[in-house]
Amino acid sequence: MKRIIIICSCLLTVLAMHPSCGNRSKKAAAQAEAAAKEQAAADSVKAEKEKQDSIVMEKKLSELSEEPVFDIVTNLGTIKVKLYKKTPKHRDNFAKLALSGFYDGILFHRVIKGFMIQTGDPLTKDLANSARFGTGGPGYTVPAEFVKEYKHKKGALAAARRGDAANPLKESSGSQFYIVQDPNTCAQLDGAYTVFGETISGLDVVDKIASVETNARDCPLSEVKIIKITAE
Repeated sequence: MKRIIIICSCLLTVLAMHPSCGNRSKKAAAQAEAAAKEQAAADSVKAEKEKQDSIVMEKKLSELSEEPVFDIVTNLGTIKVKLYKKTPKHRDNFAKLALSGFYDGILFHRVIKGFMIQTGDPLTKDLANSARFGTGGPGYTVPAEFVKEYKHKKGALAAARRGDAANPLKESSGSQFYIVQDPNTCAQLDGAYTVFGETISGLDVVDKIASVETNARDCPLSEVKIIKITAE
């Protein structure tokens, strides 16, 4: 009799647990459904914002001239550049990044006096990335646009890129660019790197940046920073 009572007691305990397990399962399912709805709503808001941002950006780009002028405002002065119409992919890409604020706060990470000054790597916004300076970008490349008449003259604006071995098509970095300081040493780059603009004012600033003290990796010891790039 005692054994029967114990068995019955165990059965009652198991039966009593079932409703609790069921409630927990329903609660978990409800929470998962609520989380999914919340994520879907957030994704919808994000998608709508991206759509609106794209519309605004397209409007801004459409208002630019065929050869737009931009002010590259640095902590050492302003470099005014004109973008070429015969390199539309590079022109539009630079304009889009500049107008979106992509370049704000980015450093000139490679400076070689008697050669050129280079910038455009978003990794330079964080000094903790110093060992990787020169490797960053927006996650895409731009097809080469070589135009014979566009040379590496003083103040020429050109796109940086990876070397030929890893980049046989000579595609440009999505954001990194350099400005020629000495056309004689940069002439060898003609036809190998896309030149897509030129400096129309601020060559003295280019020289000033080129003259800063650098370390063994050609990185300025004191920050040379792009404050912002604005369209005229």
